Amino acid sequence: MRKADLVAAISEKTGVPKVDVLVTLETFFKEVKGSLADGENVYIRGFGSFVIKKRAKKIGRHIKKNIAIEIPEHYIPAFKPAKVFVEQVKDNVDAMPGEEDDDE
Repeated sequence: MRKADLVAAISEKTGVPKVDVLVTLETFFKEVKGSLADGENVYIRGFGSFVIKKRAKKIGRHIKKNIAIEIPEHYIPAFKPAKVFVEQVKDNVDAMPGEEDDDE
């Protein structure tokens, strides 16, 4: 599902014009990004949390030059789904017909 599909689905289910849904969605994204950039996590009960994760410094390798480089510690955004969200996805995906794992 793309953003346009999401906007269309929300608009259809709520009766709100697509333009208003798009503006609301874009504002939501902007607020989440702004909060994370300011070092503040975003918690949405029943959905999940947008959090900031710290990556420790490590030694990497520049493949073309074959030299070791130090990658400094840095922070990245991450999403941690809520427990009820994870359970709902597990239940629905397990029930999908015709999908089998090929782990042989």
